[in-house]
Amino acid sequence: MTTASDLRSGKTHRDENFPVASWIIHPRHRALILAFYNFVRTADDIADHASLHAETKLGLLNELEAGLLGRSDDQREAVILREALAGRGLSPRHARDLLTAFRMDVTKLRYADWDELIHYCSYSAMPVGRFVLDVHGESTATWPASDAVCAALQINNHLQDCSKDFRDLNRVYIPQDALARHGASVEELGAPRASTALLSCLQELAGKNEALLRGGDTLELQVTDARLACEIAVIQSYARQIARLLKARDPLSQRVHLGKPSMAGLSLGAIAGALWRRATAAAPLSRSTPGV
Repeated sequence: MTTASDLRSGKTHRDENFPVASWIIHPRHRALILAFYNFVRTADDIADHASLHAETKLGLLNELEAGLLGRSDDQREAVILREALAGRGLSPRHARDLLTAFRMDVTKLRYADWDELIHYCSYSAMPVGRFVLDVHGESTATWPASDAVCAALQINNHLQDCSKDFRDLNRVYIPQDALARHGASVEELGAPRASTALLSCLQELAGKNEALLRGGDTLELQVTDARLACEIAVIQSYARQIARLLKARDPLSQRVHLGKPSMAGLSLGAIAGALWRRATAAAPLSRSTPGV
């Protein structure tokens, strides 16, 4: 029997555009966050698998959900996450929301407008931030700012990989109305270089993403855990730099990913800035009872 684990792409948390359970996070949280990541990465690799039929993908995603809910022990990553969540008394709701997004990846190949894309992000990205906040016992009042940051991270990724997604999976996250507004077509995503029209469309979306990121500017001061605040500051720093690259470069023909030296420099600056802002602020903005 082929398991979900057998279909992993080989990508790990070290290959992401943002830190996952990095050394900044308190060690007591890392194992649970990595269990969540491995479950999500496995499901994502299934949804993105180039040679699996849609029915097979959906069946495997259903098996992962069954394992998460204790109805099966066949999928290793699901069992590990289920046990890790139970050990902390946390719900599987965020992982289940992500499975909804991966089912959408299998069945929905086009997005009409920005609102449709954000709706997708409410399942594909926002649950990740909410999960990390829950792990740290943070208030649900932090969710709106976190949602904005997570949606921006997701859309950055869509813009970076727009050509690959189209060529490999015929999947297009660039809103259809944005393409039409600039006189660009879906087929142009398969070209070696972006046309003037397509580049203008992608740069407009990168600008909208910068506005999304600004909607999450308060998050690092809203959380009570200082180490988490530093991790958030690093993630936001990476995201802002990627958005700037997307406004200045062609993702079809130029590199729009961060290199390790750049990430290291951004990380140090972000951590120092976060610590300074927390030291000079009167108190974290959100002190309400943590929600799970």
